[in-house]
Amino acid sequence: MHIEEIATRTHEQVLFCDDPDSGLKAFIAVHDTTLGPGLGGCRMWHYDNAQQALADAMRLSAGMTAKAALASLPFGGAKGVIMGDSRTEKTPQKLRAFGRFVEALNGAYTTGEDVGMSPRDMAVVAEETTHVTGLDSGRYASGDPSPVTAEVVYRCMKLAAAQRFGTPDLGGRRVAVQGLGHVGMALTARLRAEKAEILAADVNPAATDRAATEFGATILSPEEIATADADIFAPCALGGVLDSETAAALRARIVCGAANNQLAAPQIAEALFARGVLYCPDYVVNSGGLISVASEVLRIDDETWIDGRIAAALDVFRDLLTRAATEHLAPLTVAERMVASILAEANRQSARQAAEQ
Repeated sequence: MHIEEIATRTHEQVLFCDDPDSGLKAFIAVHDTTLGPGLGGCRMWHYDNAQQALADAMRLSAGMTAKAALASLPFGGAKGVIMGDSRTEKTPQKLRAFGRFVEALNGAYTTGEDVGMSPRDMAVVAEETTHVTGLDSGRYASGDPSPVTAEVVYRCMKLAAAQRFGTPDLGGRRVAVQGLGHVGMALTARLRAEKAEILAADVNPAATDRAATEFGATILSPEEIATADADIFAPCALGGVLDSETAAALRARIVCGAANNQLAAPQIAEALFARGVLYCPDYVVNSGGLISVASEVLRIDDETWIDGRIAAALDVFRDLLTRAATEHLAPLTVAERMVASILAEANRQSARQAAEQ
């Protein structure tokens, strides 16, 4: 096992994890622990190169800091990224090796599932570390966080619709869902139950077949879905889908989805705002998964706790939309200011406590 620390001005720790015996090559990025120890999932994906994987880990971990802050959770932002195709290159040896790297951080990072990983995989990681969440068994086990993520995205979508269309009713609205993984499929089910018209796309034919059969979705190609003729665009796959070209061609009036890092660059939010598109910041509306796994890490035994945290997250989103509309700002700008304020206040409190000791 070998850990190489990568110097950065934006993160507290960025580590390259190399285990020749198992073939594991991974990055762990700890962005900011002002509010508490780092918490964030582990993603396994086929990246073209190590630089691409490193950039993803750093972007994702920064998003987790913002997500935890706005969800009022006592955690910092962190993320793990394993390089490799999860369908063909995932092995128990690699998962256990990753667990040993997590354990070596002594609680600075608690991992969980993300793209390409499952509760079953987390159980293997847990053979080597106690700093893991999203397990299927145990007194505080939270299991697959996808349903909670989908629920919060769905409720935020209704709030966004109320502002943009004057009603939260999604019945008859055309929603383009990009990505039919666990979250995308769960979101599709909720939308269909409200009689929304579903357009959907995924690279997995089995997923699109299911969406068409069970939910009456109209299937489009992955290349078509982002600019389809829809009221709402819901990115639920990988990040970076909204670049300058896509933003200019977007026909939906709301963007609200579960994917992390939906914007290829931060300035895309301003471009969407200028076009009258209501972009709902991803790290606000997809906080349900973090809320779910946080209950496990915090050992919450109260069944109402998650419901309470969801309600609080919705209040934050409602306030964000109101402030953005009142101040004539892009919602992402307001979200960033809210996060900065929360972190600044936490730092002030820490400084006062230190001075009093």
